[in-house]
Amino acid sequence: MSTALITRFKFHNEKSTKGFITRYMPWHVEFFDLKVEALKREKYLRTGVGRAWVKEKNLTNQF
Repeated sequence: MSTALITRFKFHNEKSTKGFITRYMPWHVEFFDLKVEALKREKYLRTGVGRAWVKEKNLTNQF
């Protein structure tokens, strides 16, 4: 399952040239053992500090 997900994310980040998806590229993937941890991380990334972390890590518009 995770291999298929990784392949799909690569496709979206490298091959997509138009449409809704391109506005939010590249996609960033993190895996968690618990759904609670994943939701906490997602909430953090939507804060100002989280957005700054994304910008610092240069995860926006790499492609």
